Amino acid sequence: MNAVLEPVAVSPTRLRITEIFLSLQGEARDAGWPTVFVRLTGCPLRCTYCDTAYAFHGGEWQEIDDILATVRGHGVRHVCVTGGEPLAQKRCVQLLGKLCDAGYVVSLETSGAIDIADVDTRVSRIVDIKTPGSGEVERNLWSNMALLTPNDQVKFVICSREDFDWAADIVRTQNLAEKCDVLFSPSYAQIAPADLAQWIIDARLPVKFQMQLHKALWGEAQGR
Repeated sequence: MNAVLEPVAVSPTRLRITEIFLSLQGEARDAGWPTVFVRLTGCPLRCTYCDTAYAFHGGEWQEIDDILATVRGHGVRHVCVTGGEPLAQKRCVQLLGKLCDAGYVVSLETSGAIDIADVDTRVSRIVDIKTPGSGEVERNLWSNMALLTPNDQVKFVICSREDFDWAADIVRTQNLAEKCDVLFSPSYAQIAPADLAQWIIDARLPVKFQMQLHKALWGEAQGR
């Protein structure tokens, strides 16, 4: 009689990882700091301007303790967990908590389409609110706005003047500038950065203009 093979149980402490690498943080509050990036595999969104489609599939399963060991080996204080959409993997919350416990300055880049309630508040949650130009505006989970703290950040990637006007209205109606830092970024190669900068100035909008430092330094190079 042939033996019945039991299905292999998935470890409760594993995550599918696309890459872990050391670079400079190119965006948000900690821009310029040497940072270890932990890029998780998978994303349920398909934004028109996505520059990390290679993280949608593939990757390798890694134990959380092994991920922590790799991070520790790079020898820097700042860690950014990103994707894809990292919160699409439920164990991401566990990883974030352990990184905080280990004393790192931790940030999370998330689309804003998934509930952030379970994310450790020691983490700076960078919530990317999707504009109409992203093609994913209907995926925004507006209940996340009530969960924001001064440690968090909100980002809008602006693809057009229409996107700017839409985002400015959200900033005002949601009182975002009173809750946390608000960041406006020009969509790479879609609008001129100087145009976005001038729109912000003209509107006296209480937001921070930012560009992607890593792209200015290394272009579209993966793992930078």
